[in-house]
Amino acid sequence: MLLNAIFMIVPVALLVLSVVIATNNFNKKGNAKRSLLLQLASFGAVLSLCLIFPLAAGAASGDPAPMADASAKGMQYLGAALSTGIACIGGGIAVGHGAPAAIGAAAEDPKNFGKAIIFVALGEGIALYGMLISILILNG
Repeated sequence: MLLNAIFMIVPVALLVLSVVIATNNFNKKGNAKRSLLLQLASFGAVLSLCLIFPLAAGAASGDPAPMADASAKGMQYLGAALSTGIACIGGGIAVGHGAPAAIGAAAEDPKNFGKAIIFVALGEGIALYGMLISILILNG
């Protein structure tokens, strides 16, 4: 039980520590590139820890069947998170480019508002499709 608590606390502590270190590094030196690389390196370390800890716990218990189920469930959650996250980033980029153009078109001629808002809604639809795929992944 204590080992499970440690396995859950260590990645969170490492992420918090990396944010503090990157913030202090940026405030002292103002080097955004180095802070970003530090954040990416710490994310990679936490990701590897999160992948290694369950494998090590399954090997220590000697029963690989529950760990295979847990690993499959974890990959299911990871796939759902990636589909939603990447779709939301794409939707944000689409809306970020489409909304100012729609506002400009509506400002020049108010009759174009209905046509212009469709393109903004199409960009938001990308995020909804990603959420739909993640729901299908979680329930499938």
